[in-house]
Amino acid sequence: MRDTRESRLLLVLLIAIAFALITVDIRGGEESPLGGARQAAASAFGPVENGVASAVDPIGNAIGAVRDSGERHSRIAALERENAALKLRLGSDARTRSRAAELDKILRTAGAGQYSVKGAQVIAIGAAQGFSWTVTIDVGSDDGIARDMTVLNGDGLVGRVTTVGPSTATVLLANDPDFTVGTRLEGSGELGFATGQGGRDLRVQLLNGKTVVKKGDRMVTFGSQGGKPFVAGVPVGEVTRVDPSRGELTRTVQVRPFVGFTRLDLVGVVVQPPRKNPRDAVLPPKPKGPKPTPTVTVTATPTAPIPAPDGN
Repeated sequence: MRDTRESRLLLVLLIAIAFALITVDIRGGEESPLGGARQAAASAFGPVENGVASAVDPIGNAIGAVRDSGERHSRIAALERENAALKLRLGSDARTRSRAAELDKILRTAGAGQYSVKGAQVIAIGAAQGFSWTVTIDVGSDDGIARDMTVLNGDGLVGRVTTVGPSTATVLLANDPDFTVGTRLEGSGELGFATGQGGRDLRVQLLNGKTVVKKGDRMVTFGSQGGKPFVAGVPVGEVTRVDPSRGELTRTVQVRPFVGFTRLDLVGVVVQPPRKNPRDAVLPPKPKGPKPTPTVTVTATPTAPIPAPDGN
């Protein structure tokens, strides 16, 4: 339509009529004379509106889902962080409890033998020492540690100090092939010398070839003059095999060490030997076997036959 004076007048007239119809419809309410026209319009344009709404709703739902997803992701991330922190705390608490128990065992062993010990932690294994079985501990000369001191843990003999620095020291482990320690057999007190064999049991040569020894017997350290390099009475291990005697002056047995050399953590360095030799008093009590079950035997006593009644 061309923009002329007549077209502008027509537009103004149509707007005026539209406002008049709206006013009449609002005032009429439910009885409005335009109700039929309104219903017809709703019937005509309702499907179109529903279609548009159906097309728009997924978009709105998607936008809401993205928003909710972001919130859920944030909540999940927070929960994961809390879970990780909880696991770390629980793991740390478990390790703390384990180390406290290990330290308690060391103190009990030291108390039973009357040893004065300096606690230490294993911080390295001895790769730098060649093929020797050694570990490095985090105490040294500044802590009163000196060469040829006995090292133990809650289970027994770990080794001896070989080299000392200001804040660290090297310990030669008892299973090293170059390691030798004097031993005393529990009970009989028979003496011998234990030698390390790497990952295998210790080899112990008893000085008395006629020593009566059996599997399960236990040994402790014999001790050295002045307590260096070994104090007396430290548990060494348990006999696992007795080699056949061939009439030799000595007798050889295999002994499984009490200490697990591949899982060392906390240890104690004996800085002062006991005043009195504890001999085998440091060994824990042997486990008692199951009590025998008493057997009761019931013997039936035969009864005399009942005499037949007299027929007379």
